[in-house]
Amino acid sequence: MTKETPFNPINGWFAVLIALGGFGGAIWTIVTAIRSLDQTNGGSGGWALGFGLFGLLLTIGWCIGFFIVNPNDTKVMVLFGTYKGTTRHNGFWWANPFMLKTRVTIRARNLEGEQIKVNDKVGNPIEISAVVVWKVDNTAQALFDVDDYVGYVSTQSEAAVRQLAGTYPYDTHDEHGDTTDGVSLREGRETVNRQLEEQLKERLGRAGVTVIEARLTHLAYAPEIAGAMLQRQQAAAVVAARKQIVDGAVGMVDMALQGLAKNGIVELDEERKAAMVSNLLVVLCGDRAPHPVVNTGTLYA
Repeated sequence: MTKETPFNPINGWFAVLIALGGFGGAIWTIVTAIRSLDQTNGGSGGWALGFGLFGLLLTIGWCIGFFIVNPNDTKVMVLFGTYKGTTRHNGFWWANPFMLKTRVTIRARNLEGEQIKVNDKVGNPIEISAVVVWKVDNTAQALFDVDDYVGYVSTQSEAAVRQLAGTYPYDTHDEHGDTTDGVSLREGRETVNRQLEEQLKERLGRAGVTVIEARLTHLAYAPEIAGAMLQRQQAAAVVAARKQIVDGAVGMVDMALQGLAKNGIVELDEERKAAMVSNLLVVLCGDRAPHPVVNTGTLYA
């Protein structure tokens, strides 16, 4: 892992004064040399002219060293293939003109992944995508430990989403409509998002990148099975609802029989109890409003 080290450049305005002095001295030397050449027809004026031109070229080269660091930006300094440090201080600066000054922003970025088709834990084809908020934390590591850190983030994010999709089932209901133990992609979003963040932090940490947030933005069955899975979900919901209705109806019938026996309102034999249970279950479990029939005779008529 390449360690980021700070680099302290020279204040740019101080370097401007040096540049102005260099330009002024070089121009004065050139003008003086030209006048000397006109008066003496040669002599030492030629050397002075050459010295002035050389000083002018040096001053122009000096000006190449100026650079600006904007807020939440950095400059990574490399001199002849050697990493010299990173400048994080905002402002106007000067450094060796031969240094390669590479801009690396440390602002937060959004990576909105494309929808990809993968198989979940039980083999169902699904469509899934995620958004990742990230930023560069170690500029030296981002530049020198990976070839292209932006492409690295994109590729590793897609790989993490694919791996995550294969770790969990899409839903927690089995083929009988019962709820299974564990976390699903659809119902355990917080757990899934948290694990996605952990995977991305481990993967992208190798490139000096910090993951701020990672969230699933799209989750659906693939089109080829979406209709069948919708029917399956509807059937599972109906079965689950019916099961709850039956459990409640059985409890209500039991309370009714216990209440009649406890208060001594009426004594029923086993046959009449069975008939009452049947009638109550039909009324409580039916999906339509019951039509009561009034018995005007005796209980055993």
